[in-house]
Amino acid sequence: MSTNRVAENQYFVTCYKADTTPDKMGKNITLINADPTSFSKLSRIMSETKFSNIFIVMDEMEDARYVLKNIALINTKMRVVLVNQWDDDEIGKEQENITIVHAAALLAAHLYDQLPNVPLVAQNVGLGQGEIMEVHIPFGSSYAYRHIGSILQRKWKIAALYRDEKQILPTNATMIKPNDTLLILGKPLVLDGVYRTINKRMGLFPEPFGKNIYLLLDFRHDKEQALQYLQESLYLVEKLEEKSLFVRVIYPNDFQVLDVLKSYESENVTISIHYQNDDIKQLVEYDIHEYNIGLVMNSIPTFEAEDLKETLYNLKKLVYLFGTKTLMNIQTSIILMSENEKMESISSTAFDITETLGLTLTLADFDPEGDFESRAITVEHYETLTHIFNMEINIEQKIANPIRELGKLENILQITPFEDRLNTVGIKKLISSKIQDFILTTDKHPKLLVPFAITEG
Repeated sequence: MSTNRVAENQYFVTCYKADTTPDKMGKNITLINADPTSFSKLSRIMSETKFSNIFIVMDEMEDARYVLKNIALINTKMRVVLVNQWDDDEIGKEQENITIVHAAALLAAHLYDQLPNVPLVAQNVGLGQGEIMEVHIPFGSSYAYRHIGSILQRKWKIAALYRDEKQILPTNATMIKPNDTLLILGKPLVLDGVYRTINKRMGLFPEPFGKNIYLLLDFRHDKEQALQYLQESLYLVEKLEEKSLFVRVIYPNDFQVLDVLKSYESENVTISIHYQNDDIKQLVEYDIHEYNIGLVMNSIPTFEAEDLKETLYNLKKLVYLFGTKTLMNIQTSIILMSENEKMESISSTAFDITETLGLTLTLADFDPEGDFESRAITVEHYETLTHIFNMEINIEQKIANPIRELGKLENILQITPFEDRLNTVGIKKLISSKIQDFILTTDKHPKLLVPFAITEG
């Protein structure tokens, strides 16, 4: 299994001494005859190819120091692995994002494992079939800046997190950050998929919630808009990379509309019609697992029927609610500020969908009391992400009722946390200024509901 992963990688070997490399090398290895201690040569090499890791294995410590300095000048985010085979513990300590492998300590550790009555290291624990895996979180990972509680861990589990040489036993509210290392447990095949997803970059929306798109059409509510909803879903799929659309029709009562929908079937568009009127919840759950669904698109009435809202909340799936304004006309994605931990938990998804659709992103802090200071940490969090993901964001602070201000806006996609109770009933709603109390009461703007972590305790 490990050998296969190694063979799938592409390697570039830079060296300047004769007889350093063997005569025969694999097809996935490219040899570059250049001096890595030269800033100009190393800069040219790193500008021509996008690397995920750099390994430094050198005979002379002074040469290694020059290479480290050059890398720091070229790219501070690059993950570096340095083999330290000298009697110097300080080399590389000032470098960011570096893993130092001590040759002597590595040899001693392997010898130590062979001694009697000594516990084996992690790779030899359990079945030894890959059910325990350690995964590094790279910059730009689709898992970075997500709370663990917002990630559906089905047939696998995040058991521990390592950061700054410290172990953290995570809770639902623990946020994963770049350069963290996760210790994950589960079936080897499942962990392989998780590993690949973690190492995928942003821009693969709707991952990591799932890969494909699911459109649910309930003809009791959606018959008149069915074609429009399908066209919006197709528009989104066209914007995404290698995604498929699965359309499920329930309560069908118009064969003419069904025929029109079926005409849109293609290699990556599947139309399925369910003629039974029972077990709708079980059907939707089966579809979501069977087709690896990450985003469910539906109207507000359909979302509120058949316990669908509760089902999707428990499955931790993204939900797109159609509005009277179509997705094709949307120009701006907007986040209305609420509790800090929710805003941070949905941030990476907000950046991802905004970039995917080519929108501008606005963080709107509308507060009747003008209490902007209490949300300063959240604003700083979003500003940090703009630098990491190389995107811009409009931050608007205004003393105003957020619900009224939202109603004045046009051509926006509202991005909001997926609450378990999205609306209230009775007179409370008439005096409420909480955003979640009005999510399902207006269909002017389309909405993207993003799962978030629940703080334990």
